[in-house]
Amino acid sequence: MTPRQIMEHGLQDGTDVFAIATIVRTAGTTAAKPGAKALLRDDGTIIDGWLGGGCVKGAIKAATLRAYATGQPQLISVAPEEDLARQGVHPGDDRDGIHFARNGCPSKGTIDIFIEPHLPEPELWVIGASPVALKLSALAPHFGWRVTASAGDVPLPDRTPGRARYVVIATQGQGDLAALTGVLTCGADYTAFVGSARKYAALSAKLAAQGIAPEHIAAVHAPAGLNIGAVTPAEIALSILAQMTEAKRQFSAQTLHDAAS
Repeated sequence: MTPRQIMEHGLQDGTDVFAIATIVRTAGTTAAKPGAKALLRDDGTIIDGWLGGGCVKGAIKAATLRAYATGQPQLISVAPEEDLARQGVHPGDDRDGIHFARNGCPSKGTIDIFIEPHLPEPELWVIGASPVALKLSALAPHFGWRVTASAGDVPLPDRTPGRARYVVIATQGQGDLAALTGVLTCGADYTAFVGSARKYAALSAKLAAQGIAPEHIAAVHAPAGLNIGAVTPAEIALSILAQMTEAKRQFSAQTLHDAAS
């Protein structure tokens, strides 16, 4: 699939959810051959291209949805049950990075398919206009974050389906409570507050008095960032980026574990 073909279907890399599937190996009699590609939509169905008949569609759809859930590419081998048995695996098994599925077609061929998910870049909302907020907004795009700067008194819009949301509140004394209230009300995958632990403890009591759930208050990273001894705004921004990256990788690993179990 070329970028032009993807765009012809109204999809845009970095914004929309889609996947590209490629046949990398076949054995025996198969309709599709290595190199065949298909573009798959967010529900796992084929938009464009061809990977063979109905014998592989179910396995491709399941693997594509697994790729979307984990954010990780998938390699599946769709083979007759007797061939799986000769390899010592069963349909649904994972071994050496390959997910095995049964091919029930009379042709008895084997098709190995690589599925690469294209997910929206995670959105990062930077709340405030402090020096830390400005440095973070400048640095984050270099590490794959789609940054939007916002004032603390402006409510965040509805979340984009399929896109992770990270929020850093760097108001630093200019509407801290209002910003925290707004963010914790709408929810995010990661929320951090730039300020001392003592300051956040005082704000936590006010948030609780407003009816914010205790688990939401406790989930905020405060102080924001990993403890790297950061002092300057640039160093603090770097520590926050490191913490967000750590959170993103941990989330992907946990999702992958949950999908496999």
